Amino acid sequence: MSTIKVSAYRWVPPFAQGLVRDLRVRWALEEAGMPYEERLLDFRNKPDGYRKLQPFGQVPTFEEDGLVLFETGAIVLHIAERSTLLLPPDPSARARATSWMFAALNSVEPSIMSLIQIDLKFAGDAAATQVREAAVDAVKGRLESVAAWLGERDYLEDQFTAGDLLMVTVLRILRHTDMVTTMPALAAYQARCEARPAFQKALAAQMAVFAENAAAAA
Repeated sequence: MSTIKVSAYRWVPPFAQGLVRDLRVRWALEEAGMPYEERLLDFRNKPDGYRKLQPFGQVPTFEEDGLVLFETGAIVLHIAERSTLLLPPDPSARARATSWMFAALNSVEPSIMSLIQIDLKFAGDAAATQVREAAVDAVKGRLESVAAWLGERDYLEDQFTAGDLLMVTVLRILRHTDMVTTMPALAAYQARCEARPAFQKALAAQMAVFAENAAAAA
């Protein structure tokens, strides 16, 4: 069996722990039952040549049998195509699940990341504070749309898919707010997905690396 290598950070500040995007790939691999190795990097100093693997210098990358992938959406899709737990075998159901993957990354995440920039990167900046209300409204609009679609459903479609995996990792970015917890359908949906053993294993693996390297980072 070929060895899969996933790049990840040795340590990041506490506000980012549990959110770094290699979690998405770890989770997908755990759901698919595909073992992998970590390629650990310093988030401040990437090794020479890393941009030949990831043009933007970010994590994660995915390496297997000479294939190198970057961008979590592309990596998760590549993994999901090899697992009926992540993409159903029925062509129409697969297409629907793929639509939700793109929705998570293209329709929901950008507005959330705009808010994150204001709250975490520009906290206290007067100009940023002035536009925060509009940023919050934009996020709420996206969340309300997802919540309305969920209704009484357990998942976005008839079963858990890679679309749910990506959507939940996007929703987790809002953990410094009450925007998800105040929407019962979304809160229950996130909790349901996070209770999956594969998610718990993936999160524990990421957090274990941070704990092991905390002293050196300090």
